[in-house]
Formats: sequence, structure tokens, C-alpha cells
Amino acid sequence: MIVGFGIDAVDINRIRRWMEDEGLLARFFHPQETKSRGLTAAYSLAARFAAKEAYGKALGTGLKRITLKNILVTNNPNGKPELTLLGDAAIPFERIHGSRIHLSLTHESNMAIAAVILES
Repeated sequence: MIVGFGIDAVDINRIRRWMEDEGLLARFFHPQETKSRGLTAAYSLAARFAAKEAYGKALGTGLKRITLKNILVTNNPNGKPELTLLGDAAIPFERIHGSRIHLSLTHESNMAIAAVILES
């Protein structure tokens, strides 16, 4: 059963500015998420940040008391994005008896968009 849905959009230029500040990257992103530093790094990080925000919206509580870098966005071997919850990010998911997370990411021009569906 679907227990939550969230969507978020992030301006990629905002993330480009953040990339100049290692402290911001360390605050908001898991170290695995910041490994890529090529031309598409800003697109990737923007989509990942949108996923974190969409997760909070899907919970219906926002991201209160959640360390953002504990929401890890990776890609499986086929390229499908996956959301892994660590530490305090897993607590609200467990509270709603969550069993599965669906994630979709996209970017176009200067926007990155993420959608999250939570199942119980």
C-alpha cells in the first residue's frame, strides 16, 4: 500500500554554487554521493538533493531531525536510482512501517526533479 508520495525540484545552478563550498557538500551529501566531479556532477547532486527533499515530503513530516547525508542516493548496476536510509533517516520510515521506496530522478536544462513513493 502506498503511504507517501513526494516530489521536489532543485535549480542546478544553486548546486553549482554549493560545489564551491566543501562544508555545504559535507553537510548535505553522503561521501559516496560527492565522488563524481565531472561535467555532470552538478546535475547528479541536484537530483540527489531533490530526492532527499522528496523523501521528506513523502513522509509528510519534512526533514526535521534527519541528517541529510544519511539519505544516500545511488544507482544500481542497471542505472536505476535507489534511496538508502541510514541512521536517523531510517527512523521515520520504520515508524510508518515502510517496506519499499520507489525513486525517480530527472534533469532538464537548469532543473533537477525527484519523485519518491513510499510503500508499507
